[in-house]
Amino acid sequence: MKLLRRIFPHPHLTILLTLVWLLLANKPSLNSLLFGLLLGIVIPFITQPYWPDRPKLRNWPMVVEYILVVLWDIVLANIAVARIILFKRDEDREPNWVSIPLELRTPEAITVLAGTITMTPGTVSCDLSAQGHNLLVHCLDAPDPDAVRDQIKSRYERRLKEIFE
Repeated sequence: MKLLRRIFPHPHLTILLTLVWLLLANKPSLNSLLFGLLLGIVIPFITQPYWPDRPKLRNWPMVVEYILVVLWDIVLANIAVARIILFKRDEDREPNWVSIPLELRTPEAITVLAGTITMTPGTVSCDLSAQGHNLLVHCLDAPDPDAVRDQIKSRYERRLKEIFE
């Protein structure tokens, strides 16, 4: 078991890297699979010293739910941003800065939240307070900043708390 742990220090990352390589190769073949597997073994092995405390995911069904929610929100946000850009006059837009108080404490969970906000069109995470208790987000059009804050906390932070903490 220790030998397997040494060869595959991050087995999920190995699988993910192999799958990503197969998708990038664009044509499945034995060579692509073997090279992807080689990357999936070498990269986690080389980066192992930089991961002293691996995050523990506590709720795998919630991970799947979170991914689906984020993908759905990205689709809806793309449509909303397109409508704002195409049909809303500049003077009618209400860009806002929103400060989100965080209940999350693990750096991995905060990073996933900030990445999720940035991946969603129309919002971008800009700053994290020194203590890590507030995240500053810029919104393309947010007439009600409190509603944006509440939506981020209920849709994303709540789920991330169940996953990481």
